[in-house]
Amino acid sequence: MTMKEKYKILTQYIKDISSETSNVETYLFVKDNISKYHLSIDITSKPLKNRLIEINTTLKFEDKEGNEKKSYFEIIYATIINVNNELKEKNDLQKIILCDVQVLIYPKIEKALLDLIHNSGFPEVRFEKKIDFEKLYNEKFN
Repeated sequence: MTMKEKYKILTQYIKDISSETSNVETYLFVKDNISKYHLSIDITSKPLKNRLIEINTTLKFEDKEGNEKKSYFEIIYATIINVNNELKEKNDLQKIILCDVQVLIYPKIEKALLDLIHNSGFPEVRFEKKIDFEKLYNEKFN
């Protein structure tokens, strides 16, 4: 059985999306300092009924330097997958959730977050580094 047959993405959607810049002074400060912002990712999952799993991928783009004036950008992206009955290995499931599904959905999440940031008045923001889910997974579990 190949990895493709082990699960199927049933649906995916933006569960929550947030952009916060409290006032014009903050906006001007952030405009000068947004190059120091960091992108972080968090992945959680929870089993639903009938071999369904909800995966929540959270991307945050934020100031890690503790400035008073800061903007905050976050997206929580939900993906519902159906897992094949024959899949019993916990390791296979972890890899599907943390790596395989992420590789497929990440371009959409990244674009949605970038659109949010650009529409929030920061059109110059780019994410130069791409997240290598395969590498992250292997570092954590192998």
